[in-house]
Amino acid sequence: MILEKIRDPEDIKKLNDEQVEQLCRELRAFLIRSVAKTGGHLASNLGVVELTVAIHRVFDTARDRLVFDVGHQCYSHKILTGRQSLFHTLRQLGGLSGFPKPYESVHDAFVAGHASNSVSVALGMAHARTLLGQNYNVLALIGDGAMTGGLSFEGLNDAGASGEPMIVILNDNGMSIEANVGGLSRHLSRIRSEEGYNNFKKWYKEKLQGDSPAKQNLYKVSSHVKHWLKSNLLPESTMFEKMGFSYMGPVDGHDVQKLTQMLTWAKQKNEPVLLHVLTEKGRGYPFAQQEPERFHGTPPFDAATGKPLREPSRSFSDAFGEELLALAKQDERICAITAAMTSGTGLSAFAKELPSRFFDVGIAEGHAVAMAGGMAKQGLIPVFAVYSSFLQRGFDMLIHDISLDRLHAVFCVDRAGLVGADGQTHHGCFDIGFLSAIPDMAVLCPASFSELRSMLRYAIYNTAGPVAVRYPRGGEQAYTACSDPVCFLQLRDGTDFTIISYGILINEALRAAELLAEKGISARVIKLNRISPLREDEVAQMLGGAKRLLVLEDCIAAGCVGEKIACLAAQTGSTPDKLLLKNCGARLPNEGSVEQLYHALGLDAASVAASIEEVLHEQ
Repeated sequence: MILEKIRDPEDIKKLNDEQVEQLCRELRAFLIRSVAKTGGHLASNLGVVELTVAIHRVFDTARDRLVFDVGHQCYSHKILTGRQSLFHTLRQLGGLSGFPKPYESVHDAFVAGHASNSVSVALGMAHARTLLGQNYNVLALIGDGAMTGGLSFEGLNDAGASGEPMIVILNDNGMSIEANVGGLSRHLSRIRSEEGYNNFKKWYKEKLQGDSPAKQNLYKVSSHVKHWLKSNLLPESTMFEKMGFSYMGPVDGHDVQKLTQMLTWAKQKNEPVLLHVLTEKGRGYPFAQQEPERFHGTPPFDAATGKPLREPSRSFSDAFGEELLALAKQDERICAITAAMTSGTGLSAFAKELPSRFFDVGIAEGHAVAMAGGMAKQGLIPVFAVYSSFLQRGFDMLIHDISLDRLHAVFCVDRAGLVGADGQTHHGCFDIGFLSAIPDMAVLCPASFSELRSMLRYAIYNTAGPVAVRYPRGGEQAYTACSDPVCFLQLRDGTDFTIISYGILINEALRAAELLAEKGISARVIKLNRISPLREDEVAQMLGGAKRLLVLEDCIAAGCVGEKIACLAAQTGSTPDKLLLKNCGARLPNEGSVEQLYHALGLDAASVAASIEEVLHEQ
């Protein structure tokens, strides 16, 4: 076994070509076995095995900077940089992250988790290298899906014009940028990938460039001919070359020898280079090749059959998708928008049954929000289903393109709160703060499937301006009731302490009250249905003279609902004698199951009950 002997990327450089091929096979087998046990991103990682090995043959990522875009394709990189023995802890509490994290290894150049930023980050590193007089290579590895994000083109435009030596590797798996260039163009592409072509190009440039007017005129004329041929026969190259890049490829992303060769040439160019690599998601595992979307992010599964070990349960995303489709069938004004998350947000059935009113804009959340503004202005009812952590990317548009004109657009904020194994970059813990800060934005928080359906209808038909409905990843829990979409309601009476919460955390609040009751402590439980706007009279009414208050939330501390309640209580003179704010604190937690994270942060029922007992004991 070669993989077992790889302790450091330098070990890869000692392998011959045959051993490198075997290493790729072993890596692929290891990925399938390991992810089958832990769950994780499989299809994308299987697609970049050879590319990752080739990068480590040519570069030293302890010194050279390899910037991943999104980062869900970094597993082979982690395995080859000394973390193979930790893969059984992947995406678990205290274990290995599923994304690049500099705190894990010097080989992880930058945090990754969201799309389209890699070229910009890499250019910043290249500028730093030049200004500080240092010597290392800078690479950005970006997938074609991330190229739908406008930030990627901002970075490419500036990087090409900068002249900074850097390499952008475009990992094209055919799901996005796919040029229809014909047989001749494919033939020319193959020629451009050959050593003879690149050597000839270098010789040709050296011979024809000089002080001689004849040489200069001949080079100028031949360059015009070359660029005309390329623009007509190889359009994908000229787009990047017009930005200032030296385009190389496309090259077979599963030919490790050719990739090694091309990366070596790109390294020698000492200018902005774009290497176009063609790969296949799920390569080497038939089930992932047939269903790359299902194996993009997968729970643990049976490696022999590809079937999940547990059948997925119904989720809030499912309930949302079903209700929105039912409403849209009755109202032709309703449209659905997603940013490359059709199945993840529960919109697959909508896309199939009402395709003319379904819009997948790709990884372009800012564009999606602005487009929703245009739809709303002209009389449609746009519903944008988006993960909480990705809606952050559309914050300016929420203000400028939605709020200023008080447009009626509905934002269904999926994966709100703690999401578990994807960790810091995917926890939805900031939307409470930034949505509540947007003028005229109403924010509703269902705690059950039935409440989600009810609040979605209310958001569409009973609100005038922008409205967000936020709900968690996964399914409902013990609380399955459906309350009217009023600001708050009391679920349990009590005199010793008042607990306020919203969303599915209301389950922990109710369980905490039960634990306290067993010890003779009476806790009142208030459920918030609407967390923004909150008014003084509503806060005074919900507190009802409470002397001791605990506000339970799974969001970041700054801008949490507890802060707003405390402020409004002070303004009305109804401030409790004792106030506990239980939330995620100042920093986001890492990976782990939601239950583990609740316990670690003190948000679970037992921790809440213990905090209340401690206060009562002190008093």
